[in-house]
Parts: sequence; structure tokens; C-alpha cells
Amino acid sequence: MTEAFEAQAVEISFLGYTGETLYNELYHRLEAMLGNPGPIREVRIRFLVPDFRLPMTVPSRVGPEGNPVDDEAFRRGLETQCMGYARRLSALAHRLTGAGRMTAECEYRFYPGIPRDKICIFNRELVLHGLYDLAARTIDSSSGPEYYDPKGYQTDLTFWSSDGTDETKAALATWNKHFDDLWDLAERSRWHLGTAS
Repeated sequence: MTEAFEAQAVEISFLGYTGETLYNELYHRLEAMLGNPGPIREVRIRFLVPDFRLPMTVPSRVGPEGNPVDDEAFRRGLETQCMGYARRLSALAHRLTGAGRMTAECEYRFYPGIPRDKICIFNRELVLHGLYDLAARTIDSSSGPEYYDPKGYQTDLTFWSSDGTDETKAALATWNKHFDDLWDLAERSRWHLGTAS
């Protein structure tokens, strides 16, 4: 990610679960830019996360015989978590733009379905892709229910970076088009407006 922030225009695209790992990195980098943006003049951050408003197989509560059982309260907790990330990153982007030396934006959109893939694209030149462990489980509290709840930091990632070869150029073009198409079809969140719809 460090190299992405050495360009004048920074574009980061994410598709996955909650984006917690990426959020933590981005927040600190954007915060540091308030004092010194360096060469950066434009920042665009796009997050595609599952539509936690809809019933889901993953995340879900682990039911009898390991069957997934939709749990609205658990889904809503994940939505609230993502909403917090969106608001904090959008607030930083607004402050960066308000300083007058750059434009910055952060937007979240929803995709339907389970969080199977983790994709990060940096400046359209570096792609990281991995598959979440959909059977990963977590316990809500010491004696609470067990949930199917993938952990992104445990995901093994494959890298494609711009090395000038035709094969790599084709792979990067395919991943960028895939993400752009999903982004264009995805429902916009209203979190930046302070609503949870």
C-alpha cells in the first residue's frame, strides 16, 4: 500500500467482508496526510461490502448439525461496524478536500451475496486477491452462540502487479473491469448522509 501513496492520484478499491484490515491502514495514512499530503492531489477510495440488510448464509449463526441460521442482530452489528468505518473515512476525506490542496472521497456500496472473495486494487496497478474461509467460526462471547464469521487477515492473497508483460497487463485489465462492473451495478449506501438504509 505504501507505493500507492507515492502517486499524485491514489485510487484504492476493495471488495470483501467488512474491510476492517484495510480501514485501519487507510485511516492512519489519511490522518497523516492532514499535516503533509506530499505529492498526492487526489484520493478515491471505494468499498464494496455485502448487503448486511438481507438474510445471509455467511455471516450467520451456527445452527444444529452446523447448518447456517440467519441472525439479523449479528448482521446489523456488522453493518454498524462498516457504517462507522465509512463515516470516519468520509470525514477524513472531507477534511482533506477542505484544506484545498487535494480532492478526496470515500464511498461504500453494497453487493448481494456472501463474502467469498477479498479483492484489493491499488492505483489499478496492483491487485491482491484471496478467498475467505467461509467455514471460519467465532464465538460472540464466552458462552454465547457460535457464528460463521470469516476473518480477512487470515486470507492468503495472490498478487498481480504491473511488470510490463502482456500476461500481467491482461490480468490487471480483467480485475479492474470486474471491480468496475460490480461497482457500477452495486447499490449506493446512504451512510455518508447519516442514514442506515
